[in-house]
Amino acid sequence: MRVIISGGGTGGHIFPALSIAEALKKRFPNVEILFVGAENRMEMEKIPAAGYPIIGLPVAGFDRKNLLRNIDVLIKLQKSLHLAKNTLKDFRPDIAIGVGGYASGPTLKMASKLGIPTLIQEQNSYAGVTNKLLAKKASKICVAYDGMERFFPEEKIVLTGNPVRQNLLAKVEDKLAAYAFFGLDPDKKTILVVGGSLGARTINNSIMGDMDKLAKSDVQVLWQSGKIYHEALKKKLEEKGNPANIHLNDFISRMDLAYAVADLVVSRAGAGSISELCLLRKAAILVPSPNVAEDHQTKNALALVNKEAAILVKDVEAEQKLADEALKDVQDTRLLEKLSAHVGKLALPDSAEHIVDEIVKIVGANRR
Repeated sequence: MRVIISGGGTGGHIFPALSIAEALKKRFPNVEILFVGAENRMEMEKIPAAGYPIIGLPVAGFDRKNLLRNIDVLIKLQKSLHLAKNTLKDFRPDIAIGVGGYASGPTLKMASKLGIPTLIQEQNSYAGVTNKLLAKKASKICVAYDGMERFFPEEKIVLTGNPVRQNLLAKVEDKLAAYAFFGLDPDKKTILVVGGSLGARTINNSIMGDMDKLAKSDVQVLWQSGKIYHEALKKKLEEKGNPANIHLNDFISRMDLAYAVADLVVSRAGAGSISELCLLRKAAILVPSPNVAEDHQTKNALALVNKEAAILVKDVEAEQKLADEALKDVQDTRLLEKLSAHVGKLALPDSAEHIVDEIVKIVGANRR
């Protein structure tokens, strides 16, 4: 079997893509997988690091604020369509899989034109524009939320859930070792603060803005700031005497250990993050990013909040409310237990394996 997986831009697209690739390799050791991403985006580093080849397209997203800039976007789109067509002809895949992000558009559009079957993996509760456009020609659309027939042909939809990083799912046997890994106190409540793989300005400002309050509390904070914010935050912490209970990291590579020690998680509401919280049964405060298409993170968050499975703090209110809410909630054992129980009920395990099942059906039917 030969498979192209296309998409990326953020960890929310890349981690599911890698999980699908790993599940394919596990079932079919001789499968050949080629990734197609967007030039100068995160996937061009992360995919080769995971051991897979990748081709970058010059594609870029449309600028809704400055329409004149879209002339260059359209030129890049034409180049990307041409390069995607050549890549598909050279590699001759049995199927092309789109996981969202700029690069999936040209790749799956050209695959459909060339008669190559396509599968879409839509991570969010509110479908992206690219996936809505590609859905008409797709063989199957794998989704993580109910009610997606609002966006896609109902007969093509399969509820699979979102694949997550496989290393997160292994049970951490020695929790004390996990605390030691980060230099944390096992007798203190722990708030894990993450803003996605690239960090989140609002969350970082909210935590730093109430640093005096957090530093004086009997709670410890394990904080992933993102690389672009790290140096500035590090300097501000130094000015405050480097509080012993605040543990700042630009990036946390061992998220399995971070989740294991977290009593409460503060997070954006990207689809991948929410899937991880559900599978790991983690109580969370969600701060949806307003800087995403169709405000889909708020819709993702509300899917949990409406089932009493998470707490919502709006981005515009975070600098005033987030730290106080986190300090209050992390000490409320009954609330943490309720959130954990409810979020666990929303988990859809073995998502990558279910998606591979659909890939096998499509490829088998196409070969007959």
